[in-house]
Amino acid sequence: MVREIAPKTQLGVIKSNVNQGRETIAPDIVYPESDGKPMADNTKQFAWIVKIKENLEILFKSNPDVFVAGDLFWYPIKGSNRIKLAPDTMVVFGRPKGQRGSYRQWEEDNIPPQVVFEILSPCNSKGEMTRKKLFYLKHGVEEYYVYDPDEISLEVSIREDNSFKEVEDFATWTSPRLNIRFDMTGDELVIYYPDGSRFLSPV
Repeated sequence: MVREIAPKTQLGVIKSNVNQGRETIAPDIVYPESDGKPMADNTKQFAWIVKIKENLEILFKSNPDVFVAGDLFWYPIKGSNRIKLAPDTMVVFGRPKGQRGSYRQWEEDNIPPQVVFEILSPCNSKGEMTRKKLFYLKHGVEEYYVYDPDEISLEVSIREDNSFKEVEDFATWTSPRLNIRFDMTGDELVIYYPDGSRFLSPV
């Protein structure tokens, strides 16, 4: 979900002019870790978010340099706490596992998430999803997946230079980065591990 909240600041005192003995108040930018809103709008959306996130955790459990997160604020630019999104699931190659309150890209060797998933709910507007897609394109995402569990549709966008190319007319698709396979031939999306086993359900 797109997270828009007013920026907050906490004040710190610094000496800006020693000769004149004056003190100046300088803002110390705060990067909020939550906006207090629920992760999902309904149980179906939540189940898919959990399914994808947790199975990706399992897939990369033996790789210490793959970070997987769900509903975590991603701040791509230092000093800009309004520029952020919380992808339903994101995967970052080249960053260690571990707890984070948010993903501050400048503290992560400036590595953006390479793969992002969004699960649609009836509350997501076309304009909102367009803004998300442009955000992910601008800030370096390589693979972008949008699944609508009500319409049983999967949108796959792959970065080519400075644009996203949408994959069209596919029954199955294998992620170049994750090496997992998406199968749209049945009544719902089925995702397979590289070894051919199905993603596990959360229940």
